[in-house]
Amino acid sequence: MINVDKIRADFPILKREINGKPLVYFDNAATSQTPQVVIDAIVDYYSNYNANIHRGVHTLSQEATDKYEEARIKIQHHFNAKHAYEIILTSGTTDSINRVASGFASLLNKGDEIIVSALEHHSNIVPWQMLCEKTGAILKVIPMLEDGSLDMKAYHNLVNEKTKLVFCNHVSNALGTVNPIEEIIETAHKFGAAVLIDGAQATPHIKPDVQALNVDFYVASAHKLCGPTGVGMLYGKQEWLEKLPPYQGGGEMIDTVTFEKTTYAGLPHKFEAGTPNICGGIAFGTAIDYMNAVGFDNIASYEDELLKYGTKELLKIEGLKIYGTTSEKTAVISFNVGEIHPYDIGVILDKLGVAVRTGHHCAQPIMDFYKIPGTVRASFSFYNTKEEIDIMITALKRAVAMLS
Repeated sequence: MINVDKIRADFPILKREINGKPLVYFDNAATSQTPQVVIDAIVDYYSNYNANIHRGVHTLSQEATDKYEEARIKIQHHFNAKHAYEIILTSGTTDSINRVASGFASLLNKGDEIIVSALEHHSNIVPWQMLCEKTGAILKVIPMLEDGSLDMKAYHNLVNEKTKLVFCNHVSNALGTVNPIEEIIETAHKFGAAVLIDGAQATPHIKPDVQALNVDFYVASAHKLCGPTGVGMLYGKQEWLEKLPPYQGGGEMIDTVTFEKTTYAGLPHKFEAGTPNICGGIAFGTAIDYMNAVGFDNIASYEDELLKYGTKELLKIEGLKIYGTTSEKTAVISFNVGEIHPYDIGVILDKLGVAVRTGHHCAQPIMDFYKIPGTVRASFSFYNTKEEIDIMITALKRAVAMLS
């Protein structure tokens, strides 16, 4: 069970007022808020053991290294990776995807095919388009259906012996749709294709098991998981990480360097050039601990209550349309009201203390499918309440009255 009052006390920002109104924060799909324990971990690093990691013989360096590698192990256990060195710490989901795309530039040939879904964030579209431009590979798209789900029949027709890579988000950031990634992975593997799953939007709600999924690559960002911005992770099966060349050259990713030849370090350091976001990685581990203490089953159950309640109440508003109506979805409601532009609604809601996201949510192909400029997106987290949804509904009715 979720004790929401106790949980809300963990998040200092939820005590803020916006324009004289108590903050109602419904932009969790863009970034979650940060509990005090994670803030304390960041302060503790800079206050007590700020030093560069690995290879340092002095005490501060050793302490920082130990904490950083402890965080890697926490992330490994959370995602159930087989080895800690299969967890590459990055600056976030976008960085993780680009590392894989860069690596495959040396493995693809002209005429090879890669598949992406129509529900992707731009960060899981553009790197693959760039990869196709470099290699001559062909990008194919799994189409979407009116309810915001993927056309899986079309997917099965797209995959063939030429398919080398398949990319799909676990959960759509724009609609909240939970995609059938088990089926996507299993089908791709029948043809020998590798699969990358973008877990940025799934991991705040779902605890993925990368071994059970048998996925080749899984990527996520700490800031969606109550952690800091600027840090994330790339999980890759050992055999794939060893096939891919390094993403960047520099310190940390080397074994030996001479002017005649450089040899590269083993995993995970091969993909971690330069000084990392040390305190971010440590705080990522703290955030994982915090969310596991709350419990992902508890989170999923409570957020589903919020989703159902919010959906029911919003649909009482005349002219309101929800985009993404499949039953398999997380706590995201993307909607418009009549012909009112979503931006205008968002501005008025902010004046009334309610934070939502408006626009195409870096998923422009979805908006083009629905022939709309964008949506208002209310995304809930386990620290939100039904009372806050009521406040949003009241504010939304006022906005609609003003704009109609």
